[in-house]
Amino acid sequence: MAMTKRQMPSFLRFPKNPNLSQRLMLIGLVITLLFLFLAFFAPVFQAWGWLQNPKDLLSNPIQEPPSGKYWFGTSRLGHDVFSRTVFGAQAALQVVILATALSMVIGVPLGMVSGYLGGRLDKVLLFLMDSIYTLPGLLLSVTLAFVVGRGILNAAIAISIAYIPQYYRVVRNHTVSVKTEVFIEAAQAMGASTWIVLSRYLFFNVIQSVPVLFTLNAADAILVLGGLGFLGLGLPEEVPEWGHDLKQALEALPTGIWWTTLFPGLAMTLMVVGLSLLGEGLNEFVNPRLRRQNSIRK
Repeated sequence: MAMTKRQMPSFLRFPKNPNLSQRLMLIGLVITLLFLFLAFFAPVFQAWGWLQNPKDLLSNPIQEPPSGKYWFGTSRLGHDVFSRTVFGAQAALQVVILATALSMVIGVPLGMVSGYLGGRLDKVLLFLMDSIYTLPGLLLSVTLAFVVGRGILNAAIAISIAYIPQYYRVVRNHTVSVKTEVFIEAAQAMGASTWIVLSRYLFFNVIQSVPVLFTLNAADAILVLGGLGFLGLGLPEEVPEWGHDLKQALEALPTGIWWTTLFPGLAMTLMVVGLSLLGEGLNEFVNPRLRRQNSIRK
């Protein structure tokens, strides 16, 4: 019998002739992986002497322009801007991943339970989530940051509240649609408990859009964290954070000190663009309608 070569599933194989959205997704993936690499290995680079301690004050000449010694220049407090920017990626990813994970862990189960059980519980949760969803995300995060205070966990909690309704609404709508399928009715007829139906039959059929939502929310959370840091409500002042560094840099910008503003702002922009491109590209893979439209255009 002839042996056939095993192939990867079609959704894992990158097409030979990618369209524009797939190329943009690849760019977003590269940018995101670059920031993950820098954030993960920043302590290693510091141990090798490639990066300075971002918390040390007046360890360098103040407001030095970019040069071979100080790639991104120095700030008015003597910080090495390159080191602060790299470690800022680490702080940003810690908060953003934690915030989006918290909102996902809360929103997905609530959406499944609400959509499957229905009734009064569904009405109460739907009203609550719609009420939260109508509030501006940044305003809600700023208000909660006043209450919980500074810190990585506190900032993640303040940011995550605004994203819970999005996971809830997406998963609930999928659950309401899928629970009428024949295989769900067959499981119920065989006496499967609510937990078995939710975990074994519903879960993997209603979370297709969750990775897309995760990346897009992470991109938005970067901006929200930057806004909290700019207002002095994000992380402690000694922790390198792009929003706080931008606030400190704006005072020196009128005097021609441009590098302390440019590089943290550019890093924040690149991370947001990378996550956004990645999320939009993933959306095409999980959305059959978009795939058909793009294949027709090709």
